[in-house]
Amino acid sequence: MGAAVVVAAYIVFGSSAGQNANHKETPEALAARFERLSQSGNSTCSASFRQSVASGDAGERLQGSCCSPMDLHRYTEQVEGLQQYASIPEIPPDPYDIDAELAQQLTASYDAQLTPEQQLAYDYAMANSNEKGPCCCKCWRWYVYGGLGKLLIQKYGFTGEQVTEVWNLSDGCGGAGDHAGHEAPDAAKETF
Repeated sequence: MGAAVVVAAYIVFGSSAGQNANHKETPEALAARFERLSQSGNSTCSASFRQSVASGDAGERLQGSCCSPMDLHRYTEQVEGLQQYASIPEIPPDPYDIDAELAQQLTASYDAQLTPEQQLAYDYAMANSNEKGPCCCKCWRWYVYGGLGKLLIQKYGFTGEQVTEVWNLSDGCGGAGDHAGHEAPDAAKETF
């Protein structure tokens, strides 16, 4: 069986139903989606999961929280807050249900070189976001949302304040808020 089967098991197949942030979901629909994602997510902070993101196929989804159980109140705030960015297709409308292909594209932007002025905007977001970066630890989300931050600065002219807001609304660690630590959990340090 080997590592390939283990890695493939990390990513579930799903539809993008409910991903259109152009409409406001009913509280019941949002609660039902929360229940599904919080109970049957596939996301972890492990190095093997981070590596599996690169092999995700069309239709596959990265779902659930990484570090802490999801919080319905915070989840509702996040999904509703992200609706203001519905016109920007690169911003996932739900930080707990991300298309694997989009995650790959955003991760590819992580190593993008910024101009000195753009770097100042990125540095501002690093210093001022709730997690003091795109995520609380350097897991797959760090690279996906770090890449998103660079893309938003380069392609859409986002300021550091705007990237900070997107990162704060996109926090996928779970729980009610801040988890800043930046050290990958021991599970994330594993190698294959």
